[in-house]
Amino acid sequence: MADLPHHSQRDETPLERADRNFGELLQELRVTQTGVQILFAFLLTLAFTQRFPSLDTFQRATYVTTLLLAMLAAALFTAPAALHRSLFQQNAKARIVRVSSRLATAGLNVLMLAFTGSVLLVVDVTLGRGAGIATGAGTLAVCLALWHLLPLLVQRSLSRDDRREPLRREETPSAAPRRESSARSR
Repeated sequence: MADLPHHSQRDETPLERADRNFGELLQELRVTQTGVQILFAFLLTLAFTQRFPSLDTFQRATYVTTLLLAMLAAALFTAPAALHRSLFQQNAKARIVRVSSRLATAGLNVLMLAFTGSVLLVVDVTLGRGAGIATGAGTLAVCLALWHLLPLLVQRSLSRDDRREPLRREETPSAAPRRESSARSR
Protein backbone atom coordinates (compact mmCIF):
# COMPACT_ATOMS: atom_id res chain seq x y z
CA MET A 1 0.00 0.00 0.00
CA ALA A 2 1.61 3.25 -1.07
CA ASP A 3 1.13 6.54 0.72
CA LEU A 4 -0.75 9.21 -1.16
CA PRO A 5 1.37 12.17 -2.23
CA HIS A 6 1.84 14.89 0.37
CA HIS A 7 -0.30 17.28 -1.69
CA SER A 8 -3.26 14.90 -1.50
CA GLN A 9 -6.75 16.26 -1.98
CA ARG A 10 -7.69 15.01 1.47
CA ASP A 11 -7.73 17.61 4.18
CA GLU A 12 -5.71 15.68 6.76
CA THR A 13 -2.57 16.10 8.78
CA PRO A 14 0.35 13.71 8.32
CA LEU A 15 -0.70 11.92 11.51
CA GLU A 16 -4.29 11.58 10.30
CA ARG A 17 -3.00 10.23 6.98
CA ALA A 18 -0.79 7.70 8.81
CA ASP A 19 -3.76 6.63 10.95
CA ARG A 20 -5.96 6.23 7.86
CA ASN A 21 -3.27 4.35 5.94
CA PHE A 22 -2.69 2.00 8.87
CA GLY A 23 -6.44 1.38 9.16
CA GLU A 24 -6.66 0.58 5.45
CA LEU A 25 -3.66 -1.73 5.71
CA LEU A 26 -5.24 -3.58 8.64
CA GLN A 27 -8.42 -4.09 6.57
CA GLU A 28 -6.33 -5.59 3.76
CA LEU A 29 -4.55 -7.84 6.25
CA ARG A 30 -7.85 -9.08 7.68
CA VAL A 31 -8.79 -10.40 4.24
CA THR A 32 -5.46 -12.08 3.54
CA GLN A 33 -4.95 -13.36 7.06
CA THR A 34 -8.22 -15.30 6.99
CA GLY A 35 -7.13 -17.10 3.83
CA VAL A 36 -3.71 -17.99 5.16
CA GLN A 37 -5.18 -19.23 8.46
CA ILE A 38 -7.55 -21.56 6.62
CA LEU A 39 -4.72 -22.84 4.43
CA PHE A 40 -2.42 -23.32 7.43
CA ALA A 41 -5.09 -25.23 9.36
CA PHE A 42 -5.76 -27.44 6.33
CA LEU A 43 -2.05 -28.19 5.98
CA LEU A 44 -1.68 -28.99 9.67
CA THR A 45 -4.42 -31.61 9.47
CA LEU A 46 -2.95 -33.35 6.43
CA ALA A 47 -0.15 -34.96 8.44
CA PHE A 48 -2.76 -36.81 10.51
CA THR A 49 -4.71 -38.33 7.62
CA GLN A 50 -4.58 -42.03 6.74
CA ARG A 51 -3.08 -41.35 3.34
CA PHE A 52 -0.17 -39.20 4.60
CA PRO A 53 2.24 -42.11 5.31
CA SER A 54 1.97 -43.17 1.66
CA LEU A 55 3.37 -39.85 0.35
CA ASP A 56 6.66 -40.10 -1.49
CA THR A 57 9.75 -38.00 -0.71
CA PHE A 58 8.84 -35.24 -3.19
CA GLN A 59 5.31 -34.97 -1.78
CA ARG A 60 6.56 -34.83 1.80
CA ALA A 61 9.12 -32.16 0.90
CA THR A 62 6.40 -30.18 -0.88
CA TYR A 63 4.15 -30.57 2.16
CA VAL A 64 6.75 -29.41 4.69
CA THR A 65 7.86 -26.51 2.49
CA THR A 66 4.27 -25.39 1.92
CA LEU A 67 3.43 -25.70 5.62
CA LEU A 68 6.42 -23.53 6.52
CA LEU A 69 5.52 -20.99 3.83
CA ALA A 70 1.97 -20.76 5.20
CA MET A 71 3.36 -20.25 8.70
CA LEU A 72 5.72 -17.55 7.44
CA ALA A 73 2.87 -15.79 5.60
CA ALA A 74 0.77 -15.85 8.77
CA ALA A 75 3.69 -14.42 10.74
CA LEU A 76 4.24 -11.65 8.19
CA PHE A 77 0.53 -10.76 8.17
CA THR A 78 0.35 -10.56 11.98
CA ALA A 79 3.66 -8.70 12.39
CA PRO A 80 2.11 -5.23 11.78
CA ALA A 81 -0.17 -5.67 14.80
CA ALA A 82 2.79 -6.73 16.95
CA LEU A 83 4.87 -3.83 15.63
CA HIS A 84 2.09 -1.37 16.37
CA ARG A 85 1.63 -2.80 19.86
CA SER A 86 5.38 -2.58 20.58
CA LEU A 87 5.65 1.02 19.37
CA PHE A 88 2.26 2.22 20.62
CA GLN A 89 2.25 5.90 21.64
CA GLN A 90 5.88 6.43 20.63
CA ASN A 91 5.10 8.83 17.77
CA ALA A 92 6.11 6.21 15.20
CA LYS A 93 2.88 5.75 13.22
CA ALA A 94 4.30 6.81 9.84
CA ARG A 95 7.26 4.44 10.26
CA ILE A 96 4.91 1.66 11.41
CA VAL A 97 2.83 2.16 8.25
CA ARG A 98 5.89 1.99 5.97
CA VAL A 99 7.31 -1.13 7.64
CA SER A 100 3.89 -2.78 7.86
CA SER A 101 3.29 -2.18 4.17
CA ARG A 102 6.54 -3.98 3.37
CA LEU A 103 5.60 -6.83 5.69
CA ALA A 104 2.22 -7.16 3.98
CA THR A 105 3.84 -7.22 0.54
CA ALA A 106 6.30 -9.89 1.68
CA GLY A 107 3.40 -11.84 3.18
CA LEU A 108 1.51 -11.78 -0.13
CA ASN A 109 4.56 -13.04 -1.99
CA VAL A 110 5.05 -15.88 0.50
CA LEU A 111 1.32 -16.67 0.39
CA MET A 112 1.56 -16.93 -3.39
CA LEU A 113 4.24 -19.61 -2.95
CA ALA A 114 2.15 -21.39 -0.30
CA PHE A 115 -0.84 -21.45 -2.68
CA THR A 116 1.40 -22.83 -5.40
CA GLY A 117 2.77 -25.56 -3.12
CA SER A 118 -0.69 -26.50 -1.86
CA VAL A 119 -2.11 -26.92 -5.35
CA LEU A 120 1.00 -28.77 -6.47
CA LEU A 121 0.72 -31.20 -3.56
CA VAL A 122 -3.00 -31.91 -3.81
CA VAL A 123 -2.99 -32.37 -7.58
CA ASP A 124 0.21 -34.44 -7.44
CA VAL A 125 -1.39 -36.81 -4.92
CA THR A 126 -4.69 -37.06 -6.79
CA LEU A 127 -3.70 -36.90 -10.48
CA GLY A 128 0.05 -37.43 -10.66
CA ARG A 129 3.32 -35.52 -10.76
CA GLY A 130 2.93 -33.96 -14.21
CA ALA A 131 -0.54 -32.61 -13.48
CA GLY A 132 0.65 -31.37 -10.09
CA ILE A 133 3.56 -29.45 -11.55
CA ALA A 134 1.39 -28.01 -14.33
CA THR A 135 -1.37 -26.81 -11.99
CA GLY A 136 1.18 -25.54 -9.48
CA ALA A 137 2.81 -23.51 -12.25
CA GLY A 138 -0.63 -22.32 -13.35
CA THR A 139 -1.45 -21.23 -9.81
CA LEU A 140 1.80 -19.29 -9.61
CA ALA A 141 1.09 -17.66 -12.98
CA VAL A 142 -2.43 -16.62 -11.96
CA CYS A 143 -1.22 -15.13 -8.66
CA LEU A 144 1.64 -13.30 -10.41
CA ALA A 145 -0.78 -11.93 -12.99
CA LEU A 146 -3.39 -10.77 -10.47
CA TRP A 147 -1.11 -9.58 -7.68
CA HIS A 148 1.78 -8.08 -9.65
CA LEU A 149 1.01 -7.65 -13.36
CA LEU A 150 -2.53 -6.26 -12.94
CA PRO A 151 -1.44 -3.50 -10.50
CA LEU A 152 1.38 -2.54 -12.90
CA LEU A 153 -1.05 -2.34 -15.81
CA VAL A 154 -3.52 -0.26 -13.80
CA GLN A 155 -0.74 2.05 -12.64
CA ARG A 156 0.50 2.54 -16.21
CA SER A 157 -3.02 3.33 -17.42
CA LEU A 158 -3.32 6.21 -15.01
CA SER A 159 -2.34 9.56 -16.42
CA ARG A 160 0.03 11.77 -14.49
CA ASP A 161 -2.93 13.88 -13.31
CA ASP A 162 -4.80 10.80 -12.11
CA ARG A 163 -1.84 9.83 -9.90
CA ARG A 164 -1.57 13.35 -8.50
CA GLU A 165 -5.28 13.78 -7.86
CA PRO A 166 -6.79 10.31 -7.33
CA LEU A 167 -9.79 11.44 -5.31
CA ARG A 168 -10.77 14.40 -7.45
CA ARG A 169 -10.91 12.20 -10.59
CA GLU A 170 -13.03 9.52 -8.94
CA GLU A 171 -15.42 11.93 -7.28
CA THR A 172 -16.05 14.11 -10.35
CA PRO A 173 -19.03 12.69 -12.26
CA SER A 174 -17.91 14.34 -15.49
CA ALA A 175 -14.43 12.74 -15.36
CA ALA A 176 -15.51 9.53 -17.10
CA PRO A 177 -17.04 11.21 -20.19
CA ARG A 178 -13.91 13.37 -20.59
CA ARG A 179 -11.73 10.27 -20.57
CA GLU A 180 -13.94 8.61 -23.18
CA SER A 181 -13.92 11.64 -25.46
CA SER A 182 -10.17 12.07 -25.15
CA ALA A 183 -9.69 8.36 -25.88
CA ARG A 184 -11.83 8.65 -29.03
CA SER A 185 -9.83 11.60 -30.32
CA ARG A 186 -6.54 9.65 -30.14
